This record gives sequence, structure tokens and C-alpha cells, in this order.
Amino acid sequence: MTFRPIHLLAALSTAAATLLALPAAAQDYPNKPITLVVPFGPGSGTDQMARLYAKALGDELKVPIVVENKGGASGFIAAQLVAKAAPDGYTLMMTTNTTHAANEHLFKKLPYDPVKDFAPIELLATGQMLLLVQPNSPYKSVADLLAAARKEPGKLDFGSGSSSSQVAGYALQQMAHVDMVNVPYKSNPQAITDLIGGRFTFMFADTSTAMPQVQGGKLRALATSGAKRVAALPDVPTVAEAGVKGYDVSYWFAAYAPAGTPPAIVTRLNQVFAKASTTDEVKAYMNQTSSTLTSSTPEGLAKFQAAESKKWGEVIRAAGIEPQ
Repeated sequence: MTFRPIHLLAALSTAAATLLALPAAAQDYPNKPITLVVPFGPGSGTDQMARLYAKALGDELKVPIVVENKGGASGFIAAQLVAKAAPDGYTLMMTTNTTHAANEHLFKKLPYDPVKDFAPIELLATGQMLLLVQPNSPYKSVADLLAAARKEPGKLDFGSGSSSSQVAGYALQQMAHVDMVNVPYKSNPQAITDLIGGRFTFMFADTSTAMPQVQGGKLRALATSGAKRVAALPDVPTVAEAGVKGYDVSYWFAAYAPAGTPPAIVTRLNQVFAKASTTDEVKAYMNQTSSTLTSSTPEGLAKFQAAESKKWGEVIRAAGIEPQ
């Protein structure tokens, strides 16, 4: 999957121009704490992003931003909570392609509609995953891992704590023509803990969650999941470079409000999220995790989400994953 970042300066210029046209109701917003719901557990990449943005948003809006983790059920719990919340701008969602592009292709029926139940606010960042093993693993490369999988079909297992992580593993299995077993978890941090403990063979995890473990020597990265190498790990090849031609599975972060949220409030939120993305703290975090900072209008996120849903559907079908 590929992405084209939108220039932040252009987005901010547009935001500044539209501020003058906002009705008084939006200019008075907010006047009480805002809840930012995360569909994954504490320590996950989305959780880290949410807490980083919560500080920047709070500084700008002058109200507390409360991060609320509602992990589990592939993001269903959080998505339903936000979809049913009052559309007044006081309940928002920081999420990923899991809830808003992948799930509709992984499940026969969803308890929420990723399009009709939400008002897009802004696309925030894109990134990729690392293929991880224990530091003492006998597999020193992707080739070693796949050779073992071919030698003993069905013996190797991989953990997954998100749809992105799961699809990345299944895509590797399908494209490399091997048979492996998936071990699902509620979130990537939980899966990483068990990988460190040797409970399964390998996993794909987002760079924000995985990088500290790699840099701390607790895990070893065999490859990256995207089309290009991760800047922080220049010697680690992509899965495609490692021999699985055409492999490219990436992810993204975005902010949403419940459907029906007044356009003026959505515009105001788009402005403050865009401004938060320009802070030194956010930029430093993006560099540290080798994520790509992006920005969009609400309409731009809606179009991006539609395109990504189509792409994730293609990847999931190509990986041979049957909807549950």
C-alpha cells in the first residue's frame, strides 16, 4: 500500500481562512473535557499517538483531553461506543485502518458502519510494521523463517494484536506459499510480551510499539512490511527485498467523530489536529518511530478511507483470509 502525504502548511492555511467563517457555536466549543477513545490497549501505537495528541489538543483547546482505552473485539467495542455517542464533539476516536478499512473485509457483519456512523476529521500519519523474532531465535532472516515453515508446515506460529498485524502475517503466508498458525491477541503490546517470552515464533507489529523492543535488544527485526526500509533501521530489509516479491502492508492513523457532528465543530477539530501535528513533540515522535506525518481535510480523509478500504479488501482476499 502506498500513501501521498498532504502538505501541512497548506492544510493550516486553509484552517486559518475558515476560522473566521465559523458560527459562534463552534467558536465557543469546547467548554468541557473531551474524551478521545482508542480501540486498542495501553502502550499500543494508537494509544501512544492518542496521548501525544491529547496533550497538544488540550494545550490548544484549553480543556482536558481524556484518553479512554476500549481495546478488544478487533476494535468493535470502541467503534460502537463512539458511533453511539452524542454528536457534539465531546467524544472522538483515534483509530487506524483496522476499524475503518480492514474490519469490513475480515468480518461478515460489523456492529457499526465505518462510513455512515462517523464524521471524518483528519488523517494523521502512516507507517509500517516490523517482522519480529526473539534475539536468540534460530531464524536470522526471512529466508530462514520461510525455509523452516516449508520444512514443517503448520508448526510455525505468529502472533497478532491488530488487523494490520494479522493481515501482514497471513499475507506473508499466502505470498510465500507456506502454512503457519495465527495466535490472536487483543493488542500488540500483549502479543509482544508473549513473543519476548517465547510463546510463539514471530509477529508483525507497528514501529511505535516494536522499535523500543528492538533498540533495547529484547527483540530482533528481520524485515519491514512496507515498500521502503525504515529510516531508523537502515540495515533491515523490506519483506519484498528479502524475497517475497510484491509484499507491501502498511497502516495509518486518523481521527473521527460520531456521524452528525456539526460541520463547524468538525472543521474546528480539523484545525486543532492539524496544528497539533506541527508541534515539536509530535514531529519528534514521528521521526523516532519512522512514521510519516500527514494531514487532510475531513473530505480528504473520507476519500482516502474509501480508497484504503478497497486496497485492504484486495490484500485480505489475496491473503486467502475468509471473513469470520
